[in-house]
Amino acid sequence: MASEEAASSPRASDSATPQHHQPSRLTPALVLACLGVVYGDIGTSPLYALRESLVHAHEEGLPETSVIGIVSLLFWTVVLIVTIKYVILILRADNNGEGGTLSLVAKAQGALKVGPRARRRRLLLLLGIVGVSLFFGDSMITPAISVLSAVEGLTLVQPAFQPWVVPVTLGIVMALFWVQSGGTDRIARLFGPVMLAWFTTMAILGISHIADDARILQALNPLRAASFLTDYGIAAMPVLGSVFLAVTGAEALYADMGHFGRSAIRTAWSVLVFPALALSYLGQGAMVLAHPERVSNPFFLMAPDWFLVPLVILATAATVIASQAVISGAFSVAAQAVQMGLLPRLHIQHTSDQQAGQIYLPKVNFVLLLGVVALVISFGSSARLASAYGIAVTGDMVITSLLAVIVFRWSWNWGWPLIALVMVPVLGIELIFFSANLIKLLDGGYIPLLFAALAIAMMMIWVEGMRRLQDKLAQESISMDMLAAKLAKSPPTIVPGTAVFLTADPMIGPPALLHNLKHNRVLHERNFIVKVESATTPRVSDDTRLRLEQIAPGFWRAWLSFGYMEQPNVPRALAEAKRQGQKFDIMSTSFFLNRRILRSGKGTLMPHWMSRVFVRLYRSAAEPTNYYRLPSNRVVELGQQKNI
Repeated sequence: MASEEAASSPRASDSATPQHHQPSRLTPALVLACLGVVYGDIGTSPLYALRESLVHAHEEGLPETSVIGIVSLLFWTVVLIVTIKYVILILRADNNGEGGTLSLVAKAQGALKVGPRARRRRLLLLLGIVGVSLFFGDSMITPAISVLSAVEGLTLVQPAFQPWVVPVTLGIVMALFWVQSGGTDRIARLFGPVMLAWFTTMAILGISHIADDARILQALNPLRAASFLTDYGIAAMPVLGSVFLAVTGAEALYADMGHFGRSAIRTAWSVLVFPALALSYLGQGAMVLAHPERVSNPFFLMAPDWFLVPLVILATAATVIASQAVISGAFSVAAQAVQMGLLPRLHIQHTSDQQAGQIYLPKVNFVLLLGVVALVISFGSSARLASAYGIAVTGDMVITSLLAVIVFRWSWNWGWPLIALVMVPVLGIELIFFSANLIKLLDGGYIPLLFAALAIAMMMIWVEGMRRLQDKLAQESISMDMLAAKLAKSPPTIVPGTAVFLTADPMIGPPALLHNLKHNRVLHERNFIVKVESATTPRVSDDTRLRLEQIAPGFWRAWLSFGYMEQPNVPRALAEAKRQGQKFDIMSTSFFLNRRILRSGKGTLMPHWMSRVFVRLYRSAAEPTNYYRLPSNRVVELGQQKNI
């Protein structure tokens, strides 16, 4: 691949004016669609959250009446983390309509782009890398635990089905990942109605059991949650680790804001999702108080016998939807990471003609599949896998809160007293949950941390490797200004047409240009030295996408800016040169790429082990022709070898 055509750099331009994303007008159909995509993960938490919390309470010898305190913790955790933090606060911190960890990083970087605080932007990038890595770990665990927990419900109908739980789960998981390449646009139309039925069913089942023991209504008093923590102290920590399972998937509210808008997300939460979750936890708690023997699987045991099989089928469908939402999110996050220079160019397939966000990344899909299959086989049950679930999510939420503090202070100009009043309780609670989940480190909690560590290492090596490589190339290269002036004085043979040379640094002569002069001994009458940058906004307007600077007669520098939610289209962007008085005809334009081959262990650019990883990442990048939407019949590649 050619490194000078590497996608946007973390040091990309911040100056581009954004094209504001306009979310769709609030309609019942939009709210319904929102249910299937945004709330799939958090909507399936009642399958295992209370069950695992009660299991840990029993292991710690806590009395049966502690059910009220545990349900109170579940309820108020949902209120504080989801309602207050995400629905009320974080959804306001959009980056021109888009959300997600990288959107928040970009917004925070924009707030610190001037003055002495600019040095802290590198730290923000590191926080973003950690947050994204934890999300990838979560993307593997969610399909595994969700599908496992649903399939396990069949053992209540037929105990002899137990040996088939893992094989059936693997079959569902493999089918789920197999259909990704064809796109999920058609299937997604069913997501909303299925999740509507799911939340409605949860609410009805919960209401039907609250009367089993009306004492459960005491859980609505936050003092019961507080007294549970103070009464049981350290014994409550394992329970807290499981209580946090109730809010896994909350990060999707912010990540998917660009697709639905904050109004639809808030409406769906307030009208249906939150009431259904609250009623489900209250109903399960009341039933367990009245019938302690049902603690083994309180969600499914709320259903009457005749409804158990339909409920298992509905739960399986809901967990598949939850898994699909996480997988699609992983594709989007990976694409954003590529645009921000955190990963090599990855092959991106667009699976919908109508929705740009419908994408498929084969390599990401394959890695996720391997991770999910390994988790299902190694753990074998949702109860065992629950120990590994919370650390990644709590870590990601803590990072989101830290980034939000920066946005509140330097973008919204909040005072420190107000920030402390709002965020100290939220951060304090999240750190407590994170500590509680660390207790489960040896029981499987190391799994997401291992996944995250590998992802962090790869991204850090890629970012640092590209920085060192570009510095080395700059030292070995000739100034573009000097080259252009020299060619103007003594030009070679001039041929008609336009030549475009993609480069990571437009201030130096692109190797492809030098090689063309050396081997072909010709120069086009118009030459554009083009750098592709990533803006800190999700999209960039067409009228600000291109910036031109003439170097010498026949030579221009061009900076093309793309938002981190966009896929670069270089020919279309260069067509904007006509507005600036430059002739640009795609039929008379040639695109010159430098195919650079890196060899590890032959240079001193970085340690040997690091260079080997960097070279493998470098070679795994997608072809620049496809990534930048270049016409393949007008691309000329020239080779170069570098030792690092």
